[in-house]
Amino acid sequence: MTSLFAQSELYDLIKKVEKSERLNFEDGVRLMNSRDILALGYMANLQREQKNGNNTYFVVNRHINHTNVCTNLCHFCAYGVKKEDPRAFTLTLEEIEKAAHEAARERVSEIHIVGGLNPDLPFDYYLEMLRRVKSILPQACIQAFTAVEVDYFTQITELSLREVLQKLMEAGLDSLPGGGAEVFSPRVRAKICEKKVSGQRWLEIQETAHRLGMRTNATMLYGHVETTEERIDHLLQLRDLQDRTGGFLTFIPLPFYPKNTQLEGQMGVDSTTGFEDLKMLAVARIFLDNFDHIKSFWIMLGPKLAQVSLAFGVDDLDGTVVEERIIHSAGAETSQVMSKRALIHMIQKAGRDAVERDTLYRVLKAN
Repeated sequence: MTSLFAQSELYDLIKKVEKSERLNFEDGVRLMNSRDILALGYMANLQREQKNGNNTYFVVNRHINHTNVCTNLCHFCAYGVKKEDPRAFTLTLEEIEKAAHEAARERVSEIHIVGGLNPDLPFDYYLEMLRRVKSILPQACIQAFTAVEVDYFTQITELSLREVLQKLMEAGLDSLPGGGAEVFSPRVRAKICEKKVSGQRWLEIQETAHRLGMRTNATMLYGHVETTEERIDHLLQLRDLQDRTGGFLTFIPLPFYPKNTQLEGQMGVDSTTGFEDLKMLAVARIFLDNFDHIKSFWIMLGPKLAQVSLAFGVDDLDGTVVEERIIHSAGAETSQVMSKRALIHMIQKAGRDAVERDTLYRVLKAN
C-alpha cells in the first residue's frame, strides 16, 4: 500500500508506521500540519486495525450533570455559572437517585457524572451520591469526576490526593473521565482557564489513580488558541504517562464549541471543520501508539462525521449518552440521546463490527 502514497509528503512517516516505529515530536508536528488527509487516514486505519481489528465499541450509558455552579468559570466554558445566576442548578441526592433508577430501566452499563465546582457542596455529598448510584446500579461502572473536581475535593477536605481517591473508590467510583485536560501548555491555560489545575497536576492526578489500580480516560480540547506544537506536546505527555502506568483506557479529542463562551467572537477562534476533526483523530491514533482506543464523541462531531471517523483511526463512538448538558450549553446542535439500535446501525453501515462494551472495555455483546 505504501506505493500508493509514493508522492506524499508523509511517505517516510508512512514507512515508519508500517514498521511500527514510534514517531517523535517533529514527526507529530508534520502530521498535524499536513493536508494529505488520505495518507493520514491510511496510517491511522492501519494502527486501528492492528489494535482492534474491525471492531467498533460502544457503551449503553447515561450522563448525570449534578450542578452547573462553578468557582472556576473558564473562558471556554458555557456551562458553569455563579451560584446567584438564575440558570444555576444543583441536583439533590434524591434527584440523582431518580436518574439512576431511570438508568437501571434502560439497562445501562455506565453512569458518567461530572459537574462544576460548587462551593456549597460538601465532600460527603459526592460520597453519598456514589453510594446511592452504586446501590441502584451495582453492575454498572461509575465513571465520575474530572481531575479538576478531584483536585477540588483535596482542597475542601484537606486530605491528600491519594486519600481522596481511596475514599471515592470505596464509595463506588470505578473510573475517572478525561475532562479538564484541555491543552497542557501553561500559555494556553493562562488564556482559557487560568483558575484550573495545571497540566502537570492533571497528569499527577491521573497517575495517582493509575497507581491505585483505577483505569481512566484522557482528552484534549482543541480548536481554540493552541498551536500545532502545543497539541503534539499534549499528546507526547499523555504517551509518556501511558508508558509509565498503562492506565489510560482511551483518548478522546474534543472539538471546541465557542458559542456562549467568553472566547466567542475573538479573532481566530471559530468552530472546527470536519477536515480538522478527522485530522485530529487520525493524528492521535498514529501518535498515541500505546493507547488501545481512540474515541470519537458522536455527540460533539455529529453522527455522520463520527461514522466517517471509523475510517480515520477511531474504534469507539461512546454511547447512548442521554441528557448531556455541558457541550450543548456551548452550542452543540446534536441530539442528546441515541438508541442502541441506531448506534449499531451506524457502525455496521460503515462496514465495522459493533461491539457493546462496559467502561473498562469488557465485551458485553458483539452484534
